[in-house]
Amino acid sequence: MKKIALVAVSLVALGGMYVSAQQPGAAGAPAGQAQRQRPAPDPRSMGGGDCRENPYNCNDVANPLPPTNTVWLEEMTWIDVRDALKAGKTNILVPTGGMEPNGVWLVTGKHNYVLHANCEAIARKMGNALCAPIVKFVPEGGIEPKSGHMTSPGTISTREETYQALLTDIAESLQAHGFKNVIFIGDSGGNQKGQQTVADKLTTKWAGKALALHIGEYYDYASVSKHMQGQGITEGKSDNMHDDPIITLNMFIDDPNSVRYDARLKANKATINGHSIADRAKATAQAKQIVEFRATRTVEAINKAIAAKGKTATSQQ
Repeated sequence: MKKIALVAVSLVALGGMYVSAQQPGAAGAPAGQAQRQRPAPDPRSMGGGDCRENPYNCNDVANPLPPTNTVWLEEMTWIDVRDALKAGKTNILVPTGGMEPNGVWLVTGKHNYVLHANCEAIARKMGNALCAPIVKFVPEGGIEPKSGHMTSPGTISTREETYQALLTDIAESLQAHGFKNVIFIGDSGGNQKGQQTVADKLTTKWAGKALALHIGEYYDYASVSKHMQGQGITEGKSDNMHDDPIITLNMFIDDPNSVRYDARLKANKATINGHSIADRAKATAQAKQIVEFRATRTVEAINKAIAAKGKTATSQQ
């Protein structure tokens, strides 16, 4: 009985010692306890590190490398972006594409390849703009039950509310860093309404601090087709696929393999809707004309939208 009582007393004593040792800030706390406490953040810190530990983590550090030539945000360092903003590149394009079926020749990322060529051309033509990463996940049809493009494998769809929430968070992140005009360009029909809704809401919310713009003129394939008829692109009988010469060539200029160009040449299948793309030099020239036309029309629309919305925002202040 005495042994049992002794064991019980010992367990209680050990438990008390354990609890005491866990009390943060208590007298006699282990020496390592203070070491584990993080110092207060340094307000100068940027770049994912602490300014006190490396000067490259300080917000005013000079870029140790020459300025980059890219317009793509994801290909820039945080210092590149900071310096671009200081230099006046306060317009940011947010391109939206998709993942969907596009006939037998074109890859599922069709719109993303188109945007990779076009967004760069638009940003460079503007001179004071950058491109955010392409938003590849957009509404493509019902998920359960499957509808629209979701009936084909390889499609990735989002609900409309998910899509709009994603655009909102992207735009607000960019505005928080100092971009003054957040510009949505969508290469798919299902992207347009959500872009317009988000743009209107954010422009109202920002109340003159910045603008969110939906540029519907970018998605005007009819005008592109009409223009290119005068440049040698005439369609014959439709192949009845989710494909046409304009979209094929717009993809081709970014990556020929995205339209399976070489394989089609070998298989004698380098046509779409009666238009041949077999002459590489001719196809390249026409593709460049398509990108140039779309970039020019879009920049014109962007400038008009900024001027119009800017006046409206100023009058509301």
